[in-house]
Amino acid sequence: MHPIKLLFLGLLVLLVTVQTSLAASAIVVKGSTTVLPIVQAEAEAYMKSHPGVNISLSAGGSGDGIKALIDKSADIANSSRELKVEEINLAGKRAIRPVLHPIAMDAIVPIVNPKNRVKNLTVDQLSQIYQGRIRNWQEVGGDNLAIVVVSRDSSSGTFESWGNLVLHGAKVTPRAQMQASSGAIVQVISKNKYAIGYIGIGYLNRSVKPLTVNGVPATTQTAVSRQYPVSRPLYMVTNREPKAEVAGFVKFVLGKEGQRIVEKTGFVPLKKN
Repeated sequence: MHPIKLLFLGLLVLLVTVQTSLAASAIVVKGSTTVLPIVQAEAEAYMKSHPGVNISLSAGGSGDGIKALIDKSADIANSSRELKVEEINLAGKRAIRPVLHPIAMDAIVPIVNPKNRVKNLTVDQLSQIYQGRIRNWQEVGGDNLAIVVVSRDSSSGTFESWGNLVLHGAKVTPRAQMQASSGAIVQVISKNKYAIGYIGIGYLNRSVKPLTVNGVPATTQTAVSRQYPVSRPLYMVTNREPKAEVAGFVKFVLGKEGQRIVEKTGFVPLKKN
């Protein structure tokens, strides 16, 4: 065969090999908006040290991520809650065996506008507010103002966790303003002195005021010890035990550098380095 043809074929094989290698190193991650800041920072650090790996990341809620894992359109589902029974059953029917990897702790923090003089609420008061039974700030030591209830939407793992830990299964008032992300809740509360919302601790900033719950502030220490009453783990979920690059990425997140990144993003690392 002519040397030029041989060279062309060699380059073609090399190109196909490289493309195949790159495709094999692509990791698709979908799910929780709460977990998003952590995994986004983790992905950037991991790709920097592993140039052959491409991590695609999107967030539409924990439920969307788990659905994508079950549909095999994601390698990793980010979730701020455990799987529901119906999700586990559907996964089993599709030969998917979800494995939860706790990567951080989180405190779900009730927030108000900085102009609101309320500083603390009990779990019961929060429950009554979100059920629509307490409707005025005056009932909990505030000004004579109607409470505007702001909540995450039902596809959110934070919504599920709040429902379990605060509402104990009761329904959120239909008057609640439902928001698609923690960032959106921060924006609403920062502009409305009548409103109350809840967010993951990593989303706190000076535009809103965090409330203590049962007199306990949300901190690294109180979240890890579970002294803070609205604490929960955050997860990366894989189909079975991960392999290849997916395993490498999960291991990185759980390692020293990955846990330092968790802390830098404002969440609570599982391990102090």
